[in-house]
Amino acid sequence: MIPLRDENPSRRPPYVVWGLIVANALVFLLELSLPPDSLQVFFHLFGIVPARFTHPEWAQALGFPADNWWPFLTSLFIHGGWFHILGNMWFLWIFGDNVEDRMGHGRFLVFYLLCGVLAGMAHMLTNPSSTIPAFGASGAISGVLGAYLLFFPRARVLVLFPIFIWPLFFVLPASLFLGIWFVIQFFSGTFSLLSPKMGGGVAWWAHIGGFISGLSLAPLFLPGRKLR
Repeated sequence: MIPLRDENPSRRPPYVVWGLIVANALVFLLELSLPPDSLQVFFHLFGIVPARFTHPEWAQALGFPADNWWPFLTSLFIHGGWFHILGNMWFLWIFGDNVEDRMGHGRFLVFYLLCGVLAGMAHMLTNPSSTIPAFGASGAISGVLGAYLLFFPRARVLVLFPIFIWPLFFVLPASLFLGIWFVIQFFSGTFSLLSPKMGGGVAWWAHIGGFISGLSLAPLFLPGRKLR
């Protein structure tokens, strides 16, 4: 299912969502300018390579900077292709404006980055020996989806469900759409643990960790709550 739009207008312009989309686009343009060898180095330095943190001897042997945890932030702005970045930015565009509107600009930015970091940690804990760099905004955006489910469960979402060449359109409550989305992530993540070859390069547990983080932390970022 592909969400096309939600019927949930926001009161204020989503400046942070716009800024995040621009930042991701600029980093992606930088990636396009790099030759293939430099791009691979870029992915390994600024993406999350779990073995880099769980096997420090291996990391030092390959020349990774010691005690550098910045990839848990920098990885949120890196994408592996056009489909990757367009899909992530589309979800952020549809669901992020309402969550930002409810939280406020500054709180939303902190919430987004925190969910992304926790999503990266979830990926590291479930794939501790992986030497493949993981990156993308999907973990942070999954946190936004968790907050959206909590704040706007009855909002209506127009979705496209393609069956071969026939496009079918449905209007679903956000609770149903996001519930289906989470079930897909959960079962895909479970199967990836049971059979690593089925993972397909998707950091399913980053999605799950980000969603649960967003669902749990969102109430703490409402106006009137003091952040600690």
